[in-house]
Amino acid sequence: MIFYFSATGNCLHISQQLDSHSQSIPQVLKTEDLEFEDETIGIVTPVYAGKMPHIVRRFIEKATFKTNYFYIISTYGMNDSVASEWASQFCKEQGIKVNYANTLQMVDNYLPSFDVNEQKAMDKKIPEQLSMIKEDLNQRKNFIKQPTEDGREKYDLVKARFTEYPEINNGEQIKITDKCSGCGICVRVCPIGNIKIIGGKAVKINKTCEFCLACANNCPSKAIIMSISDKNPNARYRNEHVSLQDIIKANEQ
Repeated sequence: MIFYFSATGNCLHISQQLDSHSQSIPQVLKTEDLEFEDETIGIVTPVYAGKMPHIVRRFIEKATFKTNYFYIISTYGMNDSVASEWASQFCKEQGIKVNYANTLQMVDNYLPSFDVNEQKAMDKKIPEQLSMIKEDLNQRKNFIKQPTEDGREKYDLVKARFTEYPEINNGEQIKITDKCSGCGICVRVCPIGNIKIIGGKAVKINKTCEFCLACANNCPSKAIIMSISDKNPNARYRNEHVSLQDIIKANEQ
């Protein structure tokens, strides 16, 4: 049994490779029964500034897991900083023992800082990474990946910056431009239902959100941009193994 959160398909793809019984966290959160029991239970989550996204944290806080082997795979783009250690500690605070926590490097789709076209051109050896993780999980390896000193320093720097300037990373800078055609795709891929079509155009309901960037990356008109920093407004990303319909099925509210 495995649970995932995915805005652009990276975690969805990895979860499907690890377990045929993968379930979307935004969809599971809509149900009343949040008690789960299986031989192994895993979570595949993106890394957001060294941490897990808020929606993943809410799921872990609300759910009850009965298993002998609990694992977390965190996908990241350029630096995993303290991801595995942070996730393991967060789960411990909820009374959950994490047996295995590791990271997997993929395309970085954080639009304020990275040109995803450049990212896609890099060979990050994803199959090789995934193969090693699969072997670890098959052997029920006990392992929590520890941060490097450089990773800790990067985490502290990013944490300080986002604390001082929360608008950079809390969704406020997502801007829907006049290029919007009112197709409604952004509405359907938003995991928290924060966008509606009003007067034929997409409109944000609350100024802050998960900042998962599902709306921007999946917009066919590239009508959703970052108002503060958008490395390449013409470059957007969805995992090549995942369709738009897959993202909609996973996230639609």
